[in-house]
Amino acid sequence: MTEQEIIEILESSGALLNGHFQLRSGLHSNRFFQAALLLQYPDKAETVCKFLAEQYKDCGATAVISPAVGGLIVGQEVARALGIRAIFADKEDGELVLKRGFSIAPGEKILVAEDVVTKGGRVQQTVDLVRAKGGEVVGIAVIVDRSGGDASFDVPFKSALKLSLPTYDPAECPLCAQKLPIDRPGSK
Repeated sequence: MTEQEIIEILESSGALLNGHFQLRSGLHSNRFFQAALLLQYPDKAETVCKFLAEQYKDCGATAVISPAVGGLIVGQEVARALGIRAIFADKEDGELVLKRGFSIAPGEKILVAEDVVTKGGRVQQTVDLVRAKGGEVVGIAVIVDRSGGDASFDVPFKSALKLSLPTYDPAECPLCAQKLPIDRPGSK
């Protein structure tokens, strides 16, 4: 798939939004990628996640883990494309934990999947969880990397699309200066 084909899928699903947004990272932006609007279309989700999975077809992973809730469908679709199991981490007291009978065997090769990365905090928490359980993280697969190159990890990090969308510290946000109402789409 080309970058333009992926952008067309995101736009046709309404997943690229314009406005004044507060990101989970605390930064503000005039554009937002709402993965749920893409993932509501199983055929489009399958297409994009299959493209992501192809980038890791030879990584040796036996499972895909994703942080709940945003990464659930991404992890499921990537795992399905790779023919391996999918598990997810729940948030509990600000930390990610394994529940629901999910486990990671010592030395098990795990691929991390997420919908979007801005600063990479949630992905890093997932990597740390896998390692704390004795697993080996073989890579990170995300639909959209909007970090502008700021998110970095010590394993291969691949995305279906890199979006260079502007982000602003709230104290310096031109949209706040214009007193435009802020939306927190990640919390809806």
